[in-house]
Amino acid sequence: MRSFLARLATVLAALAALVAAPGAATAAPSRVADDWNPPANLVQPLEEVWNHVESTYPDLYGFRNYGWDQVMANRGSVNYCVRWESDAPVTATLRDQIHAAVKKQYAKWLAAMVENGTGHNAWPYTNVPVNIVGWAVKNRSTLQWTDNSVDIYAGNLDGGGAPQCSPDCGRFFHQDGNYSRCPGGAARHYDQSLWLTKGFQGGAGGDWGQRVGQEYFTGALNQENIHIYLHEVGHTFGLDDFYDWTPTGQCCFLMKAGSATQITEFDTWMLRDFWRHLKSRYGL
Repeated sequence: MRSFLARLATVLAALAALVAAPGAATAAPSRVADDWNPPANLVQPLEEVWNHVESTYPDLYGFRNYGWDQVMANRGSVNYCVRWESDAPVTATLRDQIHAAVKKQYAKWLAAMVENGTGHNAWPYTNVPVNIVGWAVKNRSTLQWTDNSVDIYAGNLDGGGAPQCSPDCGRFFHQDGNYSRCPGGAARHYDQSLWLTKGFQGGAGGDWGQRVGQEYFTGALNQENIHIYLHEVGHTFGLDDFYDWTPTGQCCFLMKAGSATQITEFDTWMLRDFWRHLKSRYGL
């Protein structure tokens, strides 16, 4: 049993995190105990997964740009840039549908960190707003709207010729949080990119964001689960692939590509386990 002073320190740290959270994010009351309580049948496979992660990624604890780091640095939110690598026109209606889909799908992972109305294992937020702050295209004429709801970057191409939002505004390029050269300042920085590429098959994901096919994503806007995108967001939060092995007793879950089309109980507990091992870096 924890001592009174240890419990008091945990409560004070949680209160400090809640006070720091901005009004846009909904802060969750933190639990005092380290409440690691997965179902009994998941204990062994979760331990196998974490042992594999620790042995596979030597910079696991030193890396500081997981999705966790981004949410915590923003005090409870995430900013996105949409990279439209396609010549297909985008109306204001399609833009808004894409924004809505990103917010809905991303929220599914963060909802896994909330249990009975409170943050699981000291997770400090019950709601994490997703803000789309910019669009990048090769040609401005591709975007068929005139309002200024998002920043537009036209003709700003990466080394491979794909459009990108300004690197001066990207967390991937400025993990120290210095956005002094970003035209819109820190408020208009982006943590991740949704990279939609015409003809792209499958997906890719990491701390920089997620890349899927433009046709795939826009064709799935009305689906409950845009599962390739969801899988790639899992990578943003550090979850691994399972191409060559399967944890004991588990057959079908989102991070084992092709075996599930939604976040499963096992995916949820893998996410929580990753947080459990990293939360101390935030004083929790």
